[in-house]
Amino acid sequence: MQKGIDPSVHSDGKKPEVNADRLQAVAQGKDVGAEVHLKVLEETPVLEIDRFNLWYGSKQVIHNISMPIIRKQVTALIGPSGCGKSTLLRSVNRMNDLIQNARITGDMRLNGDSIYDPRMDVINLRKRMGMVFQKPNPFPMSIFENVVYSLRIDGEKNRSVLDEVCEISLRGAALWDEVKDSLNDSALKLSGGQQQRLCIARAVAAEPEVLLLDEPCSALDPIATGKIEDLIQELRGQYSILMVTHNMQQASRASDYTAFIYLGRLIEYGPTSDIFTNPVL
Repeated sequence: MQKGIDPSVHSDGKKPEVNADRLQAVAQGKDVGAEVHLKVLEETPVLEIDRFNLWYGSKQVIHNISMPIIRKQVTALIGPSGCGKSTLLRSVNRMNDLIQNARITGDMRLNGDSIYDPRMDVINLRKRMGMVFQKPNPFPMSIFENVVYSLRIDGEKNRSVLDEVCEISLRGAALWDEVKDSLNDSALKLSGGQQQRLCIARAVAAEPEVLLLDEPCSALDPIATGKIEDLIQELRGQYSILMVTHNMQQASRASDYTAFIYLGRLIEYGPTSDIFTNPVL
């Protein structure tokens, strides 16, 4: 078990209730605790979420969530719309800092570094993460410049280095063969599915410590969705991925671990195969 994290117990130290009434209890505002499978606690985390709470003004939207995100594996956050999945994900790279009256307690640690330490440089923190949103958001520039954007920001000018990173990243995103002859064309000319894979290529070009995917297929058609899922499978083992999805089938296909979030609380977290075939809840 990771030091400082015991998500299997209540905040008052009691073991969680495991029965059919847990969701109703959560809806009534009760702390039912989180059921975290032992397998999760035995693995090495890249990210540790530790007793994390988030408020928007007087409204609490994340309640005492503790969970390790496993290194070089795909972890899916599932649950009903509006239950806090994306809010939790965006807390990892401190995007909620931009929301007025947002405040937190608890902490998150990326490879041991406190994300919410007052001394943390947020810009540098975000460079350590890749973020892909629901709707593809390529920059209004060429395909090539989109991919190497993070390198340009860091001052890289060596063309051979940029060319190599561009090709490796596009190959990694399963997009190279489709765009290798049009790298100087505007990224906005690509299809929606291609744009999303380009955004993933742009993210992995920066060699992130963790890759955050916020419902990356929600705006795509079934064919494009299939390609993104195939890509996630290819990235598995190379990157630590935390993904939000509202699609249960997608979570079962694409992830190694799954966490069920309900009304801002972690209900159950474990290997995806167990969550979908032998859940505690």
